[in-house]
Amino acid sequence: MSSASPARAPGLSVRLKLTLSYAGLVVLAGGLLLAVVWVFLLRYVPEQAVQLGGEDARRTPSLFVPGRNDLIAAFLPKASIAMGALLVFGLVGGWLLAGRMLAPLSRIAEATRRAGGGSLGHRVALEGRRDEFRDLADTFDAMLARLEAHVEEQRRFAANASHELRTPLAVTQTLLEVAREDPGRDVDALVDRLLAVNTRAIGLTEALLLLSRAERRNFTRAPVDLSLVAEEAAETLLPLAEKRSVAVKVVSEAASASGSEPLLLQLVTNLVHNAIVHNHADGRVWVSTSAYDGVAQLVVANTGEVLAPGLVSTLAEPFQRGTARVRADQAGVGLGLAIARSIAEAHDGSLVLAARPEGGLTVTVALPLA
Repeated sequence: MSSASPARAPGLSVRLKLTLSYAGLVVLAGGLLLAVVWVFLLRYVPEQAVQLGGEDARRTPSLFVPGRNDLIAAFLPKASIAMGALLVFGLVGGWLLAGRMLAPLSRIAEATRRAGGGSLGHRVALEGRRDEFRDLADTFDAMLARLEAHVEEQRRFAANASHELRTPLAVTQTLLEVAREDPGRDVDALVDRLLAVNTRAIGLTEALLLLSRAERRNFTRAPVDLSLVAEEAAETLLPLAEKRSVAVKVVSEAASASGSEPLLLQLVTNLVHNAIVHNHADGRVWVSTSAYDGVAQLVVANTGEVLAPGLVSTLAEPFQRGTARVRADQAGVGLGLAIARSIAEAHDGSLVLAARPEGGLTVTVALPLA
């Protein structure tokens, strides 16, 4: 099915319609006023003209009372002229008034055409006090700002994703070329390295698909207890924590959110995994859930290196790992926090990062209570 707008037959402009409406209202009001005057005069005018006066016209002045025929002959031409003047006044005044009233819509239409052409940086920026047109223009400007930011983020994400996906392919090609030119190549070592590169590529692809699914909000909502999800994620990642000598403590309080259990489990798993990997030996990770004021809250905090505020603000962006936070054994693909943030926003929630003064990171996720 085509998404193009349907063809429409040309019609009257809104300005012309408003002009005709204003003119019609003015003529109608004038006609009603003249009708009232006409009815009022008929009550005091006899049907036939009356000549009143004395026998001696030179001594007693005469009084002539016009009849209805005389009134019609005198009133109708003047009424017609008045109605014509009202019509002209209504058309001219209505045209000017409609143009002034529709000027903001013209600016909004121009901004829409520019946006349709790809220029998302243009803004309507209507001046003046708040009214319906200003509200519409401000809403449209806010929508353009969000759309511009989203498009820019998608472009940056596509560029980063292309770079990340190209890297394992280039490494694979290099390994194969070197192996082909080396007669004494170690096949087992080559297979192991290719397997590692391929595993990383698969992980990156699955992460991209998960991120895309979260952004589309293509999931079925159901009540999900964050406390149970947190315990399951911590139990799943317990072997990794033991391997890295990191203690994980879970303090769970029932907090039911409405959403997708697999996606919320992925959110918590990503946060706990991030807290374990970006930690130091004998470090600690705290996971807690709570419910208050209509909000289901999840907090994941960990010890670790002291993080600069500028670095923390970029950690939830795709492929932003931070130089000091990369670990060779569990470096990941740089999408863990980005996926967690997208899942939180897809559930009408938020994800906030904050550096701990003594080192490490605190991640707070707030979701609406089910």
